[in-house]
Amino acid sequence: MKKIVSTGLISGAFLFGVVACNQQEGAVEEAQETNEAMAEDTEMEDQAQELSDFMTKAASGGMMEVELGKMAQEKAQNQQVKDFGSRMVTDHSKVNEELKALAQQKNITLPDSMGQDHMDNVKELQDKTGAEFDQAYMELMVSDHEEDVKAFEDASNNLEDAEVKAFASKTLTALREHLQQAEQIDSTLQAKQ
Repeated sequence: MKKIVSTGLISGAFLFGVVACNQQEGAVEEAQETNEAMAEDTEMEDQAQELSDFMTKAASGGMMEVELGKMAQEKAQNQQVKDFGSRMVTDHSKVNEELKALAQQKNITLPDSMGQDHMDNVKELQDKTGAEFDQAYMELMVSDHEEDVKAFEDASNNLEDAEVKAFASKTLTALREHLQQAEQIDSTLQAKQ
């Protein structure tokens, strides 16, 4: 009887540890683990892992762009920043929907919320207002779109899946436009300081 109880306690502690560990992980990592488990020991394991890595991070980044775009529409002082935020909501919402459809077609699980790094960016901007918000938001939009352009270029050049590669290529055009516009607005704001 003692052995059964102690085995039960050990099993319970193990399960609690697994659940607690999963709660500390970000949504992106959880989605990636789900995708890895589904593709494990299949011929497509490496390709599925590459798709999962790209698509889960793109989904998280897209969610952040929409969330911050909405924030910019409310908090920004400068009209160019408000307009840029509006464009981010429109463009990234559309891309997010395309990505969801593609992920479903490819049997890739996407995160249901942003990854921790993207959530940290949102939290950082929540307390800022006016000109301080404008400057911080546009600086983030420049650095984030630089990373996005790099990731989507890499995907459009190196992924094996033709449809995901085409999605990355098509989206890259808009991301480059976003980056160029963000740089222009950011330099205008810096000139006013």
